[in-house]
Amino acid sequence: MDAQQMARAARDAARVWVDAGPEARSRALARVAEALSDRREELFEANAIDVAQGRLDVQRGEVSPAMAARLELSPSKLDAVVDGIRALAAMPDPLGEVRRRTEVGPGLELVQHTVPLGVLLVIFEARPDALPQIASLALRAGNGLILKGGSEARASCRALHAVIREAVAPLPADIVGLVEDRASVSELLELDDVIDLVIPRGSNALVKHIQRSTRIPVMGHADGICHVFVDAAADPKKARRIVLDSKTDYPAACNAMETLLVHRSLEDTLGRQLVTDLQGAGVTVHGAHGAYGLPSPPALAHEYGDMACTVAVVDDVEAAMRWVNTHGSGHTDAIVTEDPVAAQRWLGGVDAACAFHNASTRFADGYRFGLGAEVGISTSRIHARGPVGVEGLLTTQWQLRGDGHTVEDFKSGTYAYTHRPLPHKG
Repeated sequence: MDAQQMARAARDAARVWVDAGPEARSRALARVAEALSDRREELFEANAIDVAQGRLDVQRGEVSPAMAARLELSPSKLDAVVDGIRALAAMPDPLGEVRRRTEVGPGLELVQHTVPLGVLLVIFEARPDALPQIASLALRAGNGLILKGGSEARASCRALHAVIREAVAPLPADIVGLVEDRASVSELLELDDVIDLVIPRGSNALVKHIQRSTRIPVMGHADGICHVFVDAAADPKKARRIVLDSKTDYPAACNAMETLLVHRSLEDTLGRQLVTDLQGAGVTVHGAHGAYGLPSPPALAHEYGDMACTVAVVDDVEAAMRWVNTHGSGHTDAIVTEDPVAAQRWLGGVDAACAFHNASTRFADGYRFGLGAEVGISTSRIHARGPVGVEGLLTTQWQLRGDGHTVEDFKSGTYAYTHRPLPHKG
């Protein structure tokens, strides 16, 4: 099956999934979770091939250590994936949810309800655990899906895809396709009559390339330049824990802190302590505008994706927000403060998909938000923003029910528009 055939098969299979009903879809997702858990040793063996190759590629300078770090499918990662899919299987069915119900006129009723987006093309790098997360969300929302994983995770992606396809039977397995070569991606990006949304997950270069190469709408984020601002009223203990967690918990992740902002009143006290904490944890710290006498960063807006970050000293919360809104990427930005006024100013003034108060930036994640998983994080303002779960993979349909009504009936005065909201359960 070539790429075009695969996309059209996914579209046809998705229609069968929608017609199968909510119970059948939930059972299929539950089978996927169980299959991933039961066949974990098989999956770990496939992943070990990619991890070993990744280490060799790092030694050759062909792959960054940060990229290689994302390759491992650890038992804890797989357990989190399985738990997320089980949660998705147990959630109320998202399709057919009534968003609005209106009496347009006597005997004429309009209902807006949720339906799948259609067919998704998701292109991701390195992280094999992304594949079952993305697939489970697409299936829960009744969407067809074509996946393209990075070549560095080829063995893992093949194994995970095979398990999912086998588990969904008797529903059609063609709802989830997998392509492995760039030529297929180029072909798929031309199918704006079949594929409804492209979601690239990876480097800035990957996202920009996809955006330039297709007429299909693209959802995602190009950068994850996340900030933590330590305000004058910060609790030192909270600040030290949040800053370290934001940077060192998983530095390769897009929600890791890349820039630490310190209130000027704390420059020589808590700020210096935070720099020492980061360096003690193995983080290379760069100083913006000569801060702390440290080497300058590559740029004020820079995503390291590794054990490195920038520190800058700012005058107040307003200056911190200007910095974030100028140099940030609109992903996730946090303030550490005990001042409720400063906290609210930050939450309302930071132009980001996720704005946090006294919490690590690492919480910006679909699983941690209780979405079951995420298909990606969007910094767009259109359709979905932040971690994109099931709701971000839905659109709506208007259904109008009448009894021979015509527009002429309303023009002539036979009927009058009432536009009366009617009760609905949501």
